Amino acid sequence: MNKESNIPEHLFNANQAIALVYDGERAPTISASGQDELAQAIIQLALQYEIPIYENAELAAWLSQLDIGEEIPEMLYRVIAEILAFVYQLEGREAPLQKTSK
Repeated sequence: MNKESNIPEHLFNANQAIALVYDGERAPTISASGQDELAQAIIQLALQYEIPIYENAELAAWLSQLDIGEEIPEMLYRVIAEILAFVYQLEGREAPLQKTSK
């Protein structure tokens, strides 16, 4: 941990952060996005509220092109679904099922 904050050392140098929100109804959406100091603030909040952090610079670069409130593109559904499934498993709960229309 860095002495000046509670950000783990390997995250202290992160220069980009993206936060997603998923309600089980729609595709995950961008809830926060930032670089440098804003990225550090996003990471700090995630740590403070015990929100899991997934590190992937390439995925962050893709997601950083989206606006706040924008749904992730269909081409990223699978990778985001795998990440969400892993997070739900870590938390000991089941992922919400998508409703299908007939």
